[in-house]
Amino acid sequence: MKVFFKKLPHAESIELPDYATRDSAGMDVRAVVDEPLTLKPGQRALVPTGFQMALPPGYEAQIRPRSGLALRHGITMLNTPGTIDADYRGEVSVLVVNLGQEPYEISRGDRIAQMVIAPVTRAEIVEAGELPETVRGEGGFGSTGSN
Repeated sequence: MKVFFKKLPHAESIELPDYATRDSAGMDVRAVVDEPLTLKPGQRALVPTGFQMALPPGYEAQIRPRSGLALRHGITMLNTPGTIDADYRGEVSVLVVNLGQEPYEISRGDRIAQMVIAPVTRAEIVEAGELPETVRGEGGFGSTGSN
């Protein structure tokens, strides 16, 4: 499958997303900020990546946190996984939040997220007066773990 990327002028010196290893599921996505961006604990920011993309119909791109940033610094993504639809053609941006205890600085070119390309299944919506019964029924949060 081919995914077409367009590098934007403000990302001239930044690599496009790429796989770190042959078996990586996600591509590294880099920050394209003009100057370092410091996120205080609890602060969030929409970080530009400097690229646009064209996914084939029937696919999405999922933006996910990088595990090392989450573990070491508490840096993660809001609305994760973020979905980029196949028909979106704007610049991809990443909604980053600092859940850590210390300020965290994002610099130009830093790997801030990973992106996974995945197939999408579209459902046929059928309105029903009643739903089939299940053992769980209407049990909500935590209901499958209780005795």
